Amino acid sequence: MTRAVGVDIGGTKIAAGLVSESGEILDSAAEPTPDDSTKIPAIVADLVGRLVGDEDVAGIGIGAAGFVGEDRATVRFAPNIDWREEPLAAHVRALVDLPVVVENDANAAAWGEFRFGAGEDTDDLLLVTVGTGIGGGIVHQGQLFRGGFGVAAEIGHMRIVPDGILCGCGQHGCFEQYASGSALVRDARERVSNGDDSATAIAALADGDLSRITGPAITTLAQQGDPLAVELLTDVGRWIGEGVAVLATILDPSVIAIGGGVAAAGDLLLDPVIEAFAIHLPARAHRPEAALRLAALGNQAGLIGAADLARVEPA
Repeated sequence: MTRAVGVDIGGTKIAAGLVSESGEILDSAAEPTPDDSTKIPAIVADLVGRLVGDEDVAGIGIGAAGFVGEDRATVRFAPNIDWREEPLAAHVRALVDLPVVVENDANAAAWGEFRFGAGEDTDDLLLVTVGTGIGGGIVHQGQLFRGGFGVAAEIGHMRIVPDGILCGCGQHGCFEQYASGSALVRDARERVSNGDDSATAIAALADGDLSRITGPAITTLAQQGDPLAVELLTDVGRWIGEGVAVLATILDPSVIAIGGGVAAAGDLLLDPVIEAFAIHLPARAHRPEAALRLAALGNQAGLIGAADLARVEPA
């Protein structure tokens, strides 16, 4: 059995896992992400060393948020780490005697879901990751779609509201400003700040400190039946449904999987996604319709997918 190491480099944590050919995480380790980005390759090398030992592994797959070049080795830009044209694969390869492949984290997650999760029964998958922002990954005819320059599927910055809310990318009206965990939290805090009578439970959560209002806390309240929390999740779900209806007209996937932290809300999120998708999909009565599902691998999708890419698409 050929094993591989998957690494997920996030803004706060670097997680690594030894992954089997069947997508099972056999062992794992993690370290905080340092403020000094030059220390990251050494941390990755240390994690790999802990996991590999005397194991025979195919290589290392690294998932990182940001633009990854077509060489699958260079991080052109990362929003949460000080990387610009960072030769990440070369830096790790200099410390570890194994092949190294670098991939965008959402692409890696899409590949993990395609191989071992919500997309196992299809050759065409769109993964939408709903967290602080929105990420995406596309598998087309059994291949990961990276685009001409390696930076395809940045769906969070699809403009859906002309002259809408200012996004961190500098544009107005981006998808993730309406359909993300950040949008959920922003709207909840606004309702509390405005003294909305329906925001009693969320206000109690804050207890005078709006920073205590988080996505997971709102989800918990919704699962407990709080009407406003349910309404806010429904609004996010509707925006997701509208956005993926647009994407479906372009990509025509057979499966659309919804993942990321906000997807922990389950059917409270998925049901309004499905409803809005059905309303806004053009010519719905005259076309096959994608199946909408929750992603299956949770927060491990990127790590599992990165490891598998190191095995099936080696450097």
